[in-house]
Amino acid sequence: MFSQTVFRMKLTSRQQEVLDYLQSEHRRTGIMPSTREIQEHFGFASQTAAVSHLRALERKGAVTRRAGDDERRRARCLMFAGAADREPILDIPVYGAIPAGYSDDTAPVADGTLSVDVRSLGLNQRAKTYALKVRGESMIDAHIMDGDHVIIESREPRDRDIVAALIDGETTLKRYIVNGRRPYLKAENPDYPDLIPAQELVIQGVMVGLVRGAVKRW
Repeated sequence: MFSQTVFRMKLTSRQQEVLDYLQSEHRRTGIMPSTREIQEHFGFASQTAAVSHLRALERKGAVTRRAGDDERRRARCLMFAGAADREPILDIPVYGAIPAGYSDDTAPVADGTLSVDVRSLGLNQRAKTYALKVRGESMIDAHIMDGDHVIIESREPRDRDIVAALIDGETTLKRYIVNGRRPYLKAENPDYPDLIPAQELVIQGVMVGLVRGAVKRW
């Protein structure tokens, strides 16, 4: 944890803009933007520039990184300075696994809980929230890896939200895209095709957080 002395180190105007963007997107979506999203928002020539700004924010104590997370996953695993000292803990039920690959018709089964920091993940304690374990690699460009746990909130999706969905009777985790009158599901991996519903598309919830680590078993 950075000291308060480090946290008072002055940010450059660009670093402050990046910090403001992180905070704004975290409030809006419940998760940190990826380095690619930071790059695109600011028009940086590469993701390396985004990573450099995140490193500077860490050095100056504006953000911290959860222990054990590697450089490639840096943006998604950041938290704002001081958050760990004051976050309330919430136990969220884990309802089995969800494919982040091709869809599956396996019904989820509750098999444990995740203990999470409510405010650092931007969770609404009054909302219906649960977690699902990710299987597959179709969402790796959104920094969602096989074995991660995604936190899902039961609410209506917006364009480009990452959602748990029932598509033609099968479940999957994908990005929700509104294209004209007919929404579809998009993978975040070029090796996987878009999923266009033949009959039905039911959004079961919106991803509001991502957790790596052990699950408490019942």
